[in-house]
Amino acid sequence: MFRFGHRQILFASFIILLVTVFLLIWRPDYNFFDGGLITVILLTLFIKDETITSWMGVICTVVVVTVAFLPHKNPNPAEVFIEHFFSLILVIGTTLLVIFVKRLYRTLEAEENQLTALIQHATEGIILTNEDGLIILANPEAENLFGYTSEEMLRKPIETLIPSRFREKHVGHRKNFNKQPADRKMGSGMALFALRKDGTEFPVEVSLSHFKQGYDKFVLAFVVDITMRKESEDRLLAQKQQLEELTRSMQRLNQDLEQKVDERTRNLQDALQQLEISQQELEEALHKEKELNEIKSRFVSMASHEFRTPLSAILSSAALIKKYEQTEDQQKREKHVQKIRDAVKHLNELLEDFLSLGRIEEGKVNIHPEDIPLASLMQETREEVQGLLKKGQHIDISVDAALVILTDKRLLKHIFVNLLTNAIKFSPENSPISWVANKTGENIRMEVADQGMGIPKEDQHYLFSSFFRAKNVTNIQGTGLGLHIVKRYVDMLSGNIQVESELGKGTSIIISFPNHTL
Repeated sequence: MFRFGHRQILFASFIILLVTVFLLIWRPDYNFFDGGLITVILLTLFIKDETITSWMGVICTVVVVTVAFLPHKNPNPAEVFIEHFFSLILVIGTTLLVIFVKRLYRTLEAEENQLTALIQHATEGIILTNEDGLIILANPEAENLFGYTSEEMLRKPIETLIPSRFREKHVGHRKNFNKQPADRKMGSGMALFALRKDGTEFPVEVSLSHFKQGYDKFVLAFVVDITMRKESEDRLLAQKQQLEELTRSMQRLNQDLEQKVDERTRNLQDALQQLEISQQELEEALHKEKELNEIKSRFVSMASHEFRTPLSAILSSAALIKKYEQTEDQQKREKHVQKIRDAVKHLNELLEDFLSLGRIEEGKVNIHPEDIPLASLMQETREEVQGLLKKGQHIDISVDAALVILTDKRLLKHIFVNLLTNAIKFSPENSPISWVANKTGENIRMEVADQGMGIPKEDQHYLFSSFFRAKNVTNIQGTGLGLHIVKRYVDMLSGNIQVESELGKGTSIIISFPNHTL
């Protein structure tokens, strides 16, 4: 947007301004000459500095006001005033609109850079292919894995990265996937291998996702080099076989040595006990690794699904905006700009959840306690989520105006923004949401209650687990991290949280904190 020559634009703007001023002085009765002033302001849209737009707006405003006092052929002063007042509104409105568009573009540009950084700095290889299996995007990690530069991979068949003995079958698998695409791990139960530029092969784990843009289909592959893990598994398997052989040997030895002294028998039993401990530790290690792989798979599947929807909305809206070039299409452009903003906002919320969880896991969340008037905090939080309310929804607050709590304001506010957002999201239109705070003995009790869809009883036990979502909300956007982060924050603030919910009648989240003040 800001790639045009600034000097040339300023020069053209001043020429148009001078010509327009001359024409307005020559014939102040011709209001259509004001279009030159509007053109001058609109030209500053291609200059990044907002100050230029502001000064052009001021200059054009002065010109309109000055021309209004020049002699006019129209003998009716009221008509003259209305004509120039309307011109003044157009000039000021155009100035404000150009400034707003500049700020909006900078915001979208910054958020796009954040998304690009996420892909560029991902620790997994990411490859995007079209319906024909041609590579159209590869991130730096993919370059490191396969030894190609991004330019060398672009427009090449994905089979270039697969050993020759698997390529023919892979073409058939790829075509079948395009017929019935579904997010999944590739080659379940099989050993997958990839091919580097230098001809060497290495074991990989691949997760597939898909999305459509218009009539075009795209497949997104997340590739992980599992060479070290494969070697570790092979070592563990060899150790297990050795242990099993050792067990059999010990059993045979035990039969041969039954008649030996009790001391030798006790030593043998100790050796068998240590062997059983080693086997148990090995089984526990394998079980933990399996759990980690399941969590990772759920994360990749969820992240690819949640990022795909807003990214598709951004791409389609951006493409449509380009088609609306006429002035009368402004309303359509604004509609798609709003869609882009909503999609970017959703992406920002996803990233915030992942970053919050990362900060917690790394121990980078610090507590800064202070005395907080609850009435003020609750009112401020309600205003923050007001824009999310559906038609007819409202949040009712009940709190003693004198109630004060000693805690971290930032964490407490994050907790209840999350709970209120959930209550709004999972409640129907025209339904109330209740937020009550009161003092109960040595604690302060706070409750957020809604009349929404409720949580199935069998899912309530897992509600605070990471990436978990109840089975009745899978069609509603979300990461499954919100309540997990809330639980971690409540624990950090020495609080307690519990859930009361009935399917179809609503949910209440009750949190209690120690009642201390400075």
